[in-house]
Amino acid sequence: MLNKTFEFLFPDRTYKILGAGRTDAKVSSLDGAFELFLGEELKDLDSFILDFNKNLPSDIRLLSIEPVSQDFNIIKDSKTKEYFYFFSFGCKNHPFSAPFITNYIEDLNLEIMKQGAELFVGRHDFSIYTAGLKPNTKTVRTIESCCIEKNDILTANFFPESSYILKIVGKGFMRYQIRMIMGVLVQLGKSELTLNQIKLSLEPGSEFKLKTIAPGSGLLLNQLKFNG
Repeated sequence: MLNKTFEFLFPDRTYKILGAGRTDAKVSSLDGAFELFLGEELKDLDSFILDFNKNLPSDIRLLSIEPVSQDFNIIKDSKTKEYFYFFSFGCKNHPFSAPFITNYIEDLNLEIMKQGAELFVGRHDFSIYTAGLKPNTKTVRTIESCCIEKNDILTANFFPESSYILKIVGKGFMRYQIRMIMGVLVQLGKSELTLNQIKLSLEPGSEFKLKTIAPGSGLLLNQLKFNG
């Protein structure tokens, strides 16, 4: 949509857009970023944002724009990402909640899920926490924090009375990694897995098979921070 909008507004300009990362379908983002390369400098950045927002679809909004140096690379430069996964359990949600909160009708043991979330903190081999693993992919990743807290961020009159957030911070995540972590925690909450099995799943060479990938609709990129 960014490419289509730029080409509509500036049909004769040479440009290239690079995103800071990818998300799966139905995943939301509050703090995404992209790098815009131009052969000719934009003269009025405020007007650019205004015109771009007028022509973008209603579910995409530009917040700001600023020049960067030529040595900045939005993909390769060090950055930290904070993801939130919203979920509820115990009863059926109002259908309007579906795009924002994943709903599990079964009861979940929230306390043991909190203990399980802590196991992902640190440097681990996440080989089995991705799909379609490609050669040379760096599967050893560091998660700076991982916890489950009550949701007091997203609210609406049709949301369930109680909902929760899995909060994860790290420098980079593989395809489906967070959704698979959430899926394992749900299995833990249903007593289908143990804490020890989660520990073993993070060992190099683990042959543990994951059965669940949490839906994309509960996942949100909450913050993107460029380090330095």
